Amino acid sequence: MNIKSIALSCAVLLLAGAAAFAQQQEPQTPEQREKQLYESIQKQVDGYAESLDLEDWQVFYADSILTANFGSLAREFEQLGRNKVSDTDVYSRLQDDCMEKNYNAFRKILSDAQWAKYLKTGAARDKKARDKRAAKRAKQL
Repeated sequence: MNIKSIALSCAVLLLAGAAAFAQQQEPQTPEQREKQLYESIQKQVDGYAESLDLEDWQVFYADSILTANFGSLAREFEQLGRNKVSDTDVYSRLQDDCMEKNYNAFRKILSDAQWAKYLKTGAARDKKARDKRAAKRAKQL
C-alpha cells in the first residue's frame, strides 16, 4: 500500500467517522473511534517508514505529528457532530488545515531526498489542491 492510498484512507476514515457521528448513524463508542484512528495512523506511519526509509527518530516524529494533528482533527469533527454541523465545507477546511500542518511538519523532519520522494507520492499534488481550495475560499470572502 503506498503513502497516497494510506493518506487517502485515513482522511476518508476521519470524514466518514465524522459524517456518521454527525448523522447519528451507527455511532461508535469513543474507544472504537480512538482505536480506529490510531490504527490508521500506525498504518500511515508504517507506510512512510517503508517508502521513505525513515530513521527511527523520524518514525517517532512522524507518529507524534500524525497522532497530534489527526487526534485534534478528530476532536474537532466530534465537536462539530455534537453541534449538528452538516456543512461539508467546514469539515473540508478543517481537514485541509490538518493536512497542511502535517505537510509543514514533515518538511522539518525529512531529508531533501526523502522530501522529494514524499512530494512524488502525492504530497505535492495534495498541497496544490489545498492551496487551490484555500484561494477559492479566500475569494468567496
